[in-house]
Amino acid sequence: MVVGVLALQGSFNEHIAALKRLGVKGVEVRKPEQLLNVSSLIIPGGESTTMAKLAELHNLFPALREFVQMGKPVWGTCAGLIFLANKATGQKTGGQELVGGLDCTVHRNFFGSQIQSFETELPIPQVVAKEGGPPCFRAVFIRAPAILDVGPDVEVLADIPVSAIAIQKEEKVIVAVKQGNLLATAFHPELTADTRWHSYFLKMVPEIEVGASAIVSTSTTTQSFGGRPIIDFPIYQ
Repeated sequence: MVVGVLALQGSFNEHIAALKRLGVKGVEVRKPEQLLNVSSLIIPGGESTTMAKLAELHNLFPALREFVQMGKPVWGTCAGLIFLANKATGQKTGGQELVGGLDCTVHRNFFGSQIQSFETELPIPQVVAKEGGPPCFRAVFIRAPAILDVGPDVEVLADIPVSAIAIQKEEKVIVAVKQGNLLATAFHPELTADTRWHSYFLKMVPEIEVGASAIVSTSTTTQSFGGRPIIDFPIYQ
């Protein structure tokens, strides 16, 4: 199995490194024809407007929409969440093109500017039920979006109480969802040593249903050298 990672801008290298730790090959995708060679796709975090302009330049939007409509698993993190949403608010003047498919409304930069980025312990019961490990995930939010509302077919996987962010008036804000073949998170799992979200996504790929148990997520990195974990990129422990 080969997982594509949209590599226009943002944290695509970190996603590929996380897949490697799970023994799965991740490849960079920059052209429409490259989508023909992958079984699933990750759209990483980054600057969503810049990513959209580059995707438009490379004529990727039609191919991305077709990929989603074919039912192939797609996971959007942060900016990738914005890409997958059917509707986005709080955009820059002129807005940006969206891939769509995820029945939700996303607010771009809901949590504020870069200096308002934060980390929090996020309860993830549905993911824990499949992947095991601690009940919470150390979620990294970097100038992150949030999901304001979802359709009836969207499963909410995680939300944050207002006390954790102290920015908006809503009691809770949604930060992770699943709908059919689509997974979306407002935070950056690729920036941690915890691979449970990547493992959860990989098990959405029909081709590996029989061998899904062979993919084992890690909430902590077990390999070490001199007491320090072996990782490919700087990530939050």
